[in-house]
Amino acid sequence: MTLYDKIVNKKETIAVIGLGYVGLPIAAAFSKKVKTIGFDTNSKKIEAYLRGIDVTNEVGEDIKNLDIEFTVDEKRLREAKFLVVAVPTPIHKDKTPDLEPVSSACRIVGRNLSKGSIVVFESTVYPGVTEDICVPILEEMSGLTCGKDFKVGYSPERINPGDKVHVLSNIVKIVSGIDEETLEEIARIYELIIEAGVYRAGSIKVAEAAKLVENAQRDINIAFMNELAVVFDKMEISTKEVLEAMNTKWNALGFAPGLVGGHCIGIDPYYFIYQAESLGYHSQIILSGRKINDSMGEYIADMTVKQLIKANKLVRNASVYIFGFTFKENCPDIRNSKVLDIVERLKSYEISVKVVDPYLGEQEEQEYGIQVVKMEEVKGADGIVFAVSHKEFLEIDSEQLGSLFGDFPDSGKVIIDVKSIFNGKQLRESGYFYWSL
Repeated sequence: MTLYDKIVNKKETIAVIGLGYVGLPIAAAFSKKVKTIGFDTNSKKIEAYLRGIDVTNEVGEDIKNLDIEFTVDEKRLREAKFLVVAVPTPIHKDKTPDLEPVSSACRIVGRNLSKGSIVVFESTVYPGVTEDICVPILEEMSGLTCGKDFKVGYSPERINPGDKVHVLSNIVKIVSGIDEETLEEIARIYELIIEAGVYRAGSIKVAEAAKLVENAQRDINIAFMNELAVVFDKMEISTKEVLEAMNTKWNALGFAPGLVGGHCIGIDPYYFIYQAESLGYHSQIILSGRKINDSMGEYIADMTVKQLIKANKLVRNASVYIFGFTFKENCPDIRNSKVLDIVERLKSYEISVKVVDPYLGEQEEQEYGIQVVKMEEVKGADGIVFAVSHKEFLEIDSEQLGSLFGDFPDSGKVIIDVKSIFNGKQLRESGYFYWSL
């Protein structure tokens, strides 16, 4: 009987290590089919899940009905033979990969690994990390030998936080294994929850590289749009209108300028750059794209100051509200949010900055040193920066928009519309100082 058969017949268990935006949906999906343990070192997160509260908002109310054995006890992992590692892989301040979270997860798994197990990594890494870094840790901690006593595989996560259309089950899953037998076991197990099917990569390194490339590709295309937006602003041309015209062609890619944050697109390219440089190749296109996208927060802040000056505002102590702080719309994920760059840059001009975001809590307010207020508390604004297009902001009408500012004519009101959610022409005709990316 294969491991797949044992899992399907509930004679063996699956464990998911790391229950964030990636791990929780995976554990949730598996729990509907097989015995599942959900492990995380964050006790507060586990306590919330046990109370039926989804801190990621990826599973939502369904979490109350899931048959997942949530735990912070690493020894519970000894009950599992198929272990999925879905921990973050951030970067250091110098933009080099921070592999400590995945290394720590390997130590935990290794201490509790049993013969006949398969360990699958979903964390984004550069090619070679699974076999050259993770496997040695697993072997050292367990005293077992990879390939003989246990097997490994890699299946890059493709979850898009906050996206309720492209969800885990309908996104093709790339899978790979240390050998053909392991590959087939991993593929069959993932096919239990992936309706769109799986793609069998030729090797673990190919699967690792595929994840980096798909995100680097998006990063580069957005960087191109951001560079165009900067130039079009100097030309006094509307970037939005240019893109609307361009996108009438059948093969237009549909990218738009904006802030590139989050735990994937804003991070993963640096893993590729790091590995390339370790092999003696200095990245040109990917690194240039990263520099452009990393600079956009400060650029938007500077454009805000410029508009305040045009509106005859005293920049120092001006009251500016930032609408949206998470890295993308309709999602509580704040990892690597570039809106923070806008906030810090505006503060450097001694501007009073407050944040409006219905998806933030007190924890984020304390962690990032920002002052969060509710939309109904906004008053007397000199300028408003719409940084994220949350659905709540899309519902703001012209009357409500005007009420957010101080008691002065429209000609003294500054709107910075990063995502172009308003009709700029109408607002300018009303006298607003309007700028969009």
